[in-house]
Amino acid sequence: MANKYPPVAFYFKLSFNGLNGSVDASFKEVSGITMEMDTEEISEGGNNSFKHRVPTSVKFSNLVVKRGLVPKESPLVDWCNKTLGSSLSEYIDAKNIVLSLLDENGDPLKSWSFTNAWPVKWSVADLNSMNNEVLIETIEFAYSYFEEVTISGGSGDADDALFGNLFD
Repeated sequence: MANKYPPVAFYFKLSFNGLNGSVDASFKEVSGITMEMDTEEISEGGNNSFKHRVPTSVKFSNLVVKRGLVPKESPLVDWCNKTLGSSLSEYIDAKNIVLSLLDENGDPLKSWSFTNAWPVKWSVADLNSMNNEVLIETIEFAYSYFEEVTISGGSGDADDALFGNLFD
């Protein structure tokens, strides 16, 4: 029976298609699931009381993920270093990222696919000897667009079903 209450926002999973090795995908926070329609104002000749507003294009904000700094080899950080450290001398390796909001059993309730994503910013939180906090790294991704993805059927691995449908 489906849960009739709004889902919680703290149980989610990120999957990175095309990263080799085990992906350390435990994140503290994800933001930037935003799309917005740009508009243009057009003045009508002879009518100065208002301007017509017409749609132009959709723009997407960057996807921002935060997690505790990983002190070991990370395929995700390697991808960031390769992309950001290349000074555009190498081809940017865009990947697809899937964010899944999970139910209490770990099954996806809703998923979003971010197409042709690549890292545009990597940062580490300020170091402060007066605070007793986990060191957080932040990674920002630009992408072409995102869309909601439906996973049909409740059995099997959700990532296999999702990536199998989207990226084969």
